[in-house]
Amino acid sequence: MRTVKINYANVPNSMEPIRTLFERAPLRTRTTLPRGLRAAYGGDLRFPSAPRGRPYVIANFVSTLDGIVSFNIPGQLEGKQISGANDGDRFIMGLLRASADAVIVAAGTFQAGGPKALWTPEAIHPPAASLYRQYRKNVLKKPAYPLVVIVTGTGDLNLASATFHKPELSVLIITTEKGERRLKEGGVEGFANVRVKQFSGATQRVAPPLILKFLSEEFGVKLLLHEGGPTFFGEFLARKFADELFLTLAPQIAGNVPSHPRPNLASGIEFSPATAPWWNLFSAKQAGSHLYLRFQLQRGK
Repeated sequence: MRTVKINYANVPNSMEPIRTLFERAPLRTRTTLPRGLRAAYGGDLRFPSAPRGRPYVIANFVSTLDGIVSFNIPGQLEGKQISGANDGDRFIMGLLRASADAVIVAAGTFQAGGPKALWTPEAIHPPAASLYRQYRKNVLKKPAYPLVVIVTGTGDLNLASATFHKPELSVLIITTEKGERRLKEGGVEGFANVRVKQFSGATQRVAPPLILKFLSEEFGVKLLLHEGGPTFFGEFLARKFADELFLTLAPQIAGNVPSHPRPNLASGIEFSPATAPWWNLFSAKQAGSHLYLRFQLQRGK
């Protein structure tokens, strides 16, 4: 497969071109990608308006051919082990972050990223940093970075993580009363860019409807990017709060054994044939042997 040079605002980068194999009729919205991002993505990227009372929720995952999203090995829990640190996957992740008002992750996923991880567009794909910034500023008219939302029941977060030490990055921690006490004991009140919201009555987990209502009413979030993990995403799926799924299909098989289970896309929930959600394929893209699929939830089925 031929590798081409893509000019990201004079930053050299080598990435296989993303080709659009299939796409439904484009959405009728005025927001369009700038030329550089559109060329790299192999087309445009648009989203519908937010439903009444909550954000429009898009999720982004990478899985193996057998549906595994994490090898579940200490130190190797991230999606990059599944994707092989694929450039196209990381570019699309950065593009989705650049498009969103907020990025939401569960504490386990946040911790798995390591203390140096930053949940920003350019952190996942630095070569496109200037294009991401221009897109947010000039096209979307949004702040420099999306709000980072971390959901934790226990408050067990490493406050030395880089995300908390980037003053221009706004962070919201959603937690329980127990979690708030632990965070305060850890010194979270010393961070001017971090806000903690605890929900009274939530003992172990905060329900998705409460999260979405709060983000909509208090922060004006219209487009929310869900980056996992799979158990947390399963909670959104169970309530039909996932409107779209961006899924990178990596050309490898991870395998699974009962003694060391590996999570699939939606862990911790189970549907029957009558209740299992169906999805419409919106677009299919390809670079090398990786596929980049976009699905929209079928409503009313």
